[in-house]
Amino acid sequence: MKVLIFSGAPERMENSTSERISNHLKEKLTGMGIDSTVFKITDAGIPLFDTAHKNTPRSVILMNHLFRDADVHIWLTPLYHGSMTGVMKNALDWLEYSSQLPQPYLTGKVVGLVCWADGVQAMQGINAMDSVAKALRAWTAPLSVPIQRSELFDTNGAVCQKYDDRFTVLLRLLTQKNS
Repeated sequence: MKVLIFSGAPERMENSTSERISNHLKEKLTGMGIDSTVFKITDAGIPLFDTAHKNTPRSVILMNHLFRDADVHIWLTPLYHGSMTGVMKNALDWLEYSSQLPQPYLTGKVVGLVCWADGVQAMQGINAMDSVAKALRAWTAPLSVPIQRSELFDTNGAVCQKYDDRFTVLLRLLTQKNS
């Protein structure tokens, strides 16, 4: 089983929230004996979506392959103005590259959704990602993890027990069928 952790956060800092969540999920998956890859939008070099491109950019081809090759996805984003980040949505728009394939987009993939916010509105980001995942013919997990960022880490800087438990349940849901 291959799990893709898609970090749609435009953060480049080593100790950023997205980096810490991605690493936490990757470690948990490794502990379950499951192979995972973290795809960081900041490192991907995905250009602005433009249907007028005559030649598909190499970064887009690589991203499409990685996204379509994974069995399960976990999408992470901070809440930006009531939605996922624009760079995340832009990358997902590039899945249009696969539209003419026999199994286009993310047909049949299962996607787990994680969003954090400084307030209590993270569910808005979850809803935005849910709509896009379904438009790309993917299935979303029946459980998502909306996070109030001020509660995410304990006093030692680790993911607190409350959210660790929620991540555990999400990972079990995402991997139980294929494990």
